Formats: sequence, structure tokens, C-alpha cells
Amino acid sequence: MSDTTPLPGTPDLLCFALYSANNAMHRVYRPLLAPLGLTYPQYLVLVALWSSDGRSVGSLCDELGLESNTLTPLLKRMETAGLIHRRRDTEDERVVLVHLAEKGEALRQEAEHVTRCTFAATGLSLTDLADLRSRLFALRDQLESGIG
Repeated sequence: MSDTTPLPGTPDLLCFALYSANNAMHRVYRPLLAPLGLTYPQYLVLVALWSSDGRSVGSLCDELGLESNTLTPLLKRMETAGLIHRRRDTEDERVVLVHLAEKGEALRQEAEHVTRCTFAATGLSLTDLADLRSRLFALRDQLESGIG
């Protein structure tokens, strides 16, 4: 049995819708983060540390969905910029702990407007935004569960 349905064009693909929405979201964040001297990945690291400082590199990798070979150079640049400190755990020297530096903590107040502005840019209600976020995480988890 063969399927004679034509393949969808690029705009019809779910992956394209997700990709283009992600690009649009980055375009919203870029001008909000530029005055703070932050890139989007740096902002995500800071948000994670603002919620719970003194995290291991491994826990940051898990939360942000990044591999350590991607996150480590980012953390090195953030440390050079004075945003964070990295230290070996005294109980297990294989573990590197990441702490906010004074400059990184100070950015918390300066960055408060970022969430409000991005929320406003979506044009969604809080309920719709929470539902979309939940559905996207469920999609991510389903897709990851199907990976070999």
C-alpha cells in the first residue's frame, strides 16, 4: 500500500513551526538582553542560578537541556565577565559548582522587565501561555522518549 498524499511544504511541517517560533522568540529577547550585556543562553544560566544558586554543572545541564561540552565554554565566558564563580565541590572534586558573582546577582533586578516584556510580546493570556508551555514540554518529553 502506498501513500499518495504529497509531502507537506516547509511551512506545513511542525518542526518548521517550532523552529520559526524559536527564532521569533530570540528576536524578542535580543534587544531586551543586549543592554544587560547578556546572550540568551547566559540569561538562561542566570535565571537558573537566581532560582537556586550554587548548582552543579550537571544540574544546570539537565535543567537547560545542554551537554557539558556546550555549557562549560559558556560558563567560562560568564566567569571571565564576572557574572559567576566556578569552584570544585569540597566533598567531591569531580563536581564543579556554579555560584552567582556580585555582578550576576545585581543583574537580577535589572532583568526583571525581560519576563514581563516577553510575556506581553506573546499576546497570550497567562492561562494560554501556561497551557502552551506545558504542551511544548510534553511534546519535548515524548520526542526524547522515542530517541534510541
